[in-house]
Amino acid sequence: MSTPHVLKTVRELRAAVAQAVAETGLAQPVVALVPTMGALHSGHAALLKAARTSADVLVASVFVNPLQFDDAADYQHYPRQLEQDIADLARHRVDLVFAPEIEEIYPDYPFGPLVRVSAGELGRRWEGRSRPGHFDGVATVVTKLFTIIQPPAPARFEAWFGEKDAEQLAVIRRMVADLHLPVGIRSVPVVRDENGLALSSRNLRLSAADYDAALHLSQTLFTLAARAESGQPLDVEGLRTQLEAADGVELDYLVVVDPLSLHELVPGRGALTGQGVLGASSCRGSGEAPRGMLDAVRHDAPDGLVLIAARVGPVRLIDTMDLNAAAPL
Repeated sequence: MSTPHVLKTVRELRAAVAQAVAETGLAQPVVALVPTMGALHSGHAALLKAARTSADVLVASVFVNPLQFDDAADYQHYPRQLEQDIADLARHRVDLVFAPEIEEIYPDYPFGPLVRVSAGELGRRWEGRSRPGHFDGVATVVTKLFTIIQPPAPARFEAWFGEKDAEQLAVIRRMVADLHLPVGIRSVPVVRDENGLALSSRNLRLSAADYDAALHLSQTLFTLAARAESGQPLDVEGLRTQLEAADGVELDYLVVVDPLSLHELVPGRGALTGQGVLGASSCRGSGEAPRGMLDAVRHDAPDGLVLIAARVGPVRLIDTMDLNAAAPL
């Protein structure tokens, strides 16, 4: 197991990517990026494993991006363990690790960057409404990473993301399409522990009692998946009421949305709602938008995506499930 080359500056990374591409000797090598904020877990491992099968040059970034935190305490306490992360990345045969200091990415921080990438309306739904500016921060840092790592022609460039951050993935895919960025977006399904809880770096901050409370989130998703598979009414409102009454869970939202537009699927709309199984939402953070918009709900949408967010103990947790693709436990 060789130690990956760790780069701290943009100049170093660009030179290392160009050299690694040249050393492949291939006509059109694939450079793959797995962006992370560190505190790696099995979910990251799944991303790295998938990316490694595709990549001739595998790059991972480790950077805790302050622009996507709306809570200063969350940013301050986010787990940081770079040495352990580098060891984990070595085990997954990562070639290059980009681990910059904050001043390298944002030279004017905390006063800058003055120019940022906006996630637009898509970034103001659900998680974006509850955490104003979050997806602008994501879009800004991801665009910077894409620009920094963009390999020389004729190499192909792709980036890998986890489907647990479903809204983030939707924003990034739309951003790449709208800005014509030369990078392919790839994804891997949610990785869960044996009890069903979606893996997250923030899980490290859960106490035993918090962990038990957090299981309510994944159990709700699997309940919805089972109901969808059997053709039963989803009764989202009833499940929302149960979660709001659960000890240790402070629910923000539980909704079923169109996976591309993130608009909530409402009664009588779309394939799932055409069966009359969805209830209208009254939860905080509604993503409803005026009808007639360019990216309004596709009425022939074949699937519905469940989004859930809640505060459990000291952390905010999110989870998701594709109701058509899920295999209930």
